[in-house]
Amino acid sequence: MNTDPIRKVVIVGGGTAGWISAALLVKMLGKSVQICLVESEDIGIVGVGEATIPPIIHFNEGLGLDERAFLRETMGTIKLGIQFENWGQQGDSYMHAFGSFGKDFPFCSFHHFWLKAKAEGLSENFWDFSLNFQAAKANKFSKLERIAQANLPGLVYAYHFDAALYAKFLRRSSEAMGVCRIEGKIEQVHVCEQSGFVQSVQLANGQQIAGDLFIDCSGMHSLLIEKTLNTGYEDWSHWLPCDRALAVPTEAVKPIVPYTRSIAHKAGWQWRIPLQHRTGNGLVYASNYLSDDEAQARLLQKLDAPTLAEPRLIRFRTGRRLKQWHKNVVSIGLSSGFLEPLESTSIHLIQSGVIRLVNSFPHQGIKQVEVDEYNRQSQIEFEHIRDFIILHYKLTKRTDSKFWRDCRRMDIPERLARKMALFEASGKVYREQDELFTPIAWVQVMLGQGMLPADFHPMANALSPAQLQELMDSLSTIYQGSLQPLPLHDVFIQQFIR
Repeated sequence: MNTDPIRKVVIVGGGTAGWISAALLVKMLGKSVQICLVESEDIGIVGVGEATIPPIIHFNEGLGLDERAFLRETMGTIKLGIQFENWGQQGDSYMHAFGSFGKDFPFCSFHHFWLKAKAEGLSENFWDFSLNFQAAKANKFSKLERIAQANLPGLVYAYHFDAALYAKFLRRSSEAMGVCRIEGKIEQVHVCEQSGFVQSVQLANGQQIAGDLFIDCSGMHSLLIEKTLNTGYEDWSHWLPCDRALAVPTEAVKPIVPYTRSIAHKAGWQWRIPLQHRTGNGLVYASNYLSDDEAQARLLQKLDAPTLAEPRLIRFRTGRRLKQWHKNVVSIGLSSGFLEPLESTSIHLIQSGVIRLVNSFPHQGIKQVEVDEYNRQSQIEFEHIRDFIILHYKLTKRTDSKFWRDCRRMDIPERLARKMALFEASGKVYREQDELFTPIAWVQVMLGQGMLPADFHPMANALSPAQLQELMDSLSTIYQGSLQPLPLHDVFIQQFIR
């Protein structure tokens, strides 16, 4: 396809996507490839992605970031899961808690034993057996990798943080490692007539920045991947009809809880993300069911602290770029597609996209077979996350608005329908290929929104009712004992970031 070695990478756009890309590329390839980032202070960023999932721990470690400095500089807090309210029915509440549940047995997950215990009348609440859930609701946290005396996993966590401060934090470390930042607004993109490859970008002052590989981090503007290369977009709004969000920060509320809240309303959902210095709030909604004025009124009515700014409207269209890598342009972040932040995957998709690029990085020129494989993996990742988000809407039992009635009736992707039917019939869930969400994540959403399987795995019959009761009581005792010495979340944060 192109045999010219890749010597210079130009990242178009800063923000979270641009500086995450720059940070990893310079860390992994900085000795052999020049990294240049072009951004304009005059162009705003979406920047509402303030909640993350556990893989960010390993990503930050890979960058060599100090966790104390990271939490201090980004005003970060701990996240143990996401609490979903009013999703199954009005008044319902459950948590998608990170980490494991109970004690898994060889070839049989714990939830099958719990399903048998529930059928026997021995247990009612599945979340009694999640240490993450118990810690979150007690507002406690400390770094606990394992419960040593019981040989059980400890707490699994992610972060809430200010995305704009994270970008600045990464910018400082990236520039120190050799990333060249150029301030300016791009006014023109030059493309080779023969190959169709992007050759350079031209700034308003006339400066041209040439490169061998370009990374489009221009957000929904999609300057290179779409406006220049016309790659195309697959629209998923027939499955995920929410197309707008209003975001507004409020003063911090004490105590700062270690979990995200997702609160369903009549035409979408509201997020609440606690940081050290403020709370991030937003309302995601479908404009066909709720006007902008109604949405803003609803958001402002449901806040629990004074606002720090005016609500900001964000328009989006759920879907993915048909080719996230096309010619010599790779799209990272919102330029590659959009999935609403219901399960906090926005920053993760940035990180996985640039990790995939590092793994696929062309050596002696760009080869179509590598481009195709990158796009194949990207499509699979987006589709799996899409299906998991659709699950929340499809499983609702709400009938109080046309939005939720339409969600209940909608056709869904065949793979998702198959997964739901299998769980409903047998309690079984399987992880497909490298999909992000584990079986226990699927189990929590399905149980949490009222799908109780008709059966469980026969291996659960290996325990008698008395043995099953002993197992449940023992696990409960272990979790309560492990929870007791943990400090309050606020106390941990203040002590940890000193």
